[in-house]
Amino acid sequence: MMYYKTLRLCFVIFFSLALVGCGKSSKYGNSSRGTGWQINAKEGGFQYNTRFKEQETAPGLVFVEGGTFTMGKVQDDVMHDWNNSPNQQHVQSFYMDETEVTNMMYLEYLDWIKKVYSPDDEQYAGIYKGALPDTLVWRNRLGYSEILVENYLRHPAYGNYPVVGVSWLQATEYAKWRSDRVGEMVLQKEGYLTKGSHVPGSEGVNAESNFNIDTYVNAPTETFGGNEEVLSGGKRREQLDSDGNPINVYATRESGAIQIRYRLPTESEWEYAALGLTELRDYNIYRGRKKYPWDGQYTRTGQRKIKGDQLANFKQGKGDYGGIAGWSDDGADITNEVMSYDPNDFGVYDMAGNVAEWVADVYRPIVDDEFSDFAYYRGNIYTKNAIAEDGSIKVVGIDDIKFDTLSNGKVIAKSLPGQLAQVPVDEDETYLRPNFDTSDNRNFRDGDRQSTRYFGETQEGDLFPPMYDSPQHSVKSNQDGSLDRKFDKSDTRTSLVNDKVRVYKGGSWKDREFWLDPAQRRFYPEDMATDFIGFRCAMSRVGSKSKTKKKKN
Repeated sequence: MMYYKTLRLCFVIFFSLALVGCGKSSKYGNSSRGTGWQINAKEGGFQYNTRFKEQETAPGLVFVEGGTFTMGKVQDDVMHDWNNSPNQQHVQSFYMDETEVTNMMYLEYLDWIKKVYSPDDEQYAGIYKGALPDTLVWRNRLGYSEILVENYLRHPAYGNYPVVGVSWLQATEYAKWRSDRVGEMVLQKEGYLTKGSHVPGSEGVNAESNFNIDTYVNAPTETFGGNEEVLSGGKRREQLDSDGNPINVYATRESGAIQIRYRLPTESEWEYAALGLTELRDYNIYRGRKKYPWDGQYTRTGQRKIKGDQLANFKQGKGDYGGIAGWSDDGADITNEVMSYDPNDFGVYDMAGNVAEWVADVYRPIVDDEFSDFAYYRGNIYTKNAIAEDGSIKVVGIDDIKFDTLSNGKVIAKSLPGQLAQVPVDEDETYLRPNFDTSDNRNFRDGDRQSTRYFGETQEGDLFPPMYDSPQHSVKSNQDGSLDRKFDKSDTRTSLVNDKVRVYKGGSWKDREFWLDPAQRRFYPEDMATDFIGFRCAMSRVGSKSKTKKKKN
């Protein structure tokens, strides 16, 4: 009997200790850790998604876990340009497109633009024309390439080939459009929007009524032109507070249903993803042997079954764009179909060869790692939502569409109906801030003593002397539609670098193997396009750095 009493006492002590231990790590669930009040109550109050797990991988993307790596060249600088000295950087986790954006993907974008903003309508004609890739980039004065001019973009045979002839500006607009379409799909899935509301020509989508993520978050009733049938016609069960008023009608940031935007990758993100895990683990060692996104020193594989096969699409020599027909051929002369070669450790394809790719950064010869070695990016322009006279957030209307004439004379839309109007941040946002003091930060630290010597003299209105005395062209559109071109004919210009030239990375079908090195960087004007530069999108990750818990060794 005494034995059973002792055993019973042990059980009581054990469960008491267990309860005390559980109390230290209590899960509050739908109760506030701060106040104890109920969250997400039917009677109203604070609403928050307490069941959110982690960000889902959006269409077309693969997850790239961030970390520390050596950015820049570790090889001999044979060109002696010294524009990318090695420096240690830390990259946050992000998502990267598995492949380059293809012709088919871009045609889907053009199709949507054409149906929503008909080029037959004079008011919208510039929108569709401004989104069209420049197919004339394929022309060669001493080469026969008209077949590519006519067919490369639209023929199904090239559907899964990377799109080219797209400027940096066009690539960023595509990323914005893609963000809105995927965001729209997510909200339909979560039951906030009417199913099928994304289809152009439907009751929900036209020039006066379409979806924009930022508008939905900041002024949801203005989305779809205020069409309540779309905005509240989803399958989401209606919730009412104690007074009978509807709640949770619109998704918010707190709901976790707002899609993170697509964008171009930063240079550091692109290079990090291209290097792959094998190289990143040796970030602090200047080995001088990592030349390509794959393992090894050579452009041909050493695997027994496919020994000697080319690992990328690039120019192998003078007059040699594919190799000798047959076994040694790389399978392409111009671009090649995406996924034609093996992916790297992150599961990303074609980070060397095929097409070079736009990244988000403004080009500068030196990466300023002393000022910033975390999530490095040059090109920040900070804006805020414009406020209308009545105090409401200003949404771009049909009469508010603004077009911009580029240096090459092409006209593109700077804002579309349904988007939020943006203005530069002012002194109200910058006052007493140590982290930023201007809206446009593209030329931050240019011209100071830590950068380089001054070029030229201070222009009227300039706070600092310009660092780069690049040509100053001016192209304006007259009222009659003609273009007034004024080209800079100065003989004293020493550089082509300015705030509107962007970085492109990776080699292409036109480049020798030297340019396949992920560290190589070149620049090109943001409003111009070529037959060898494409792009892919990226997306920031919110929440945890890793998708899996780290193992304890």
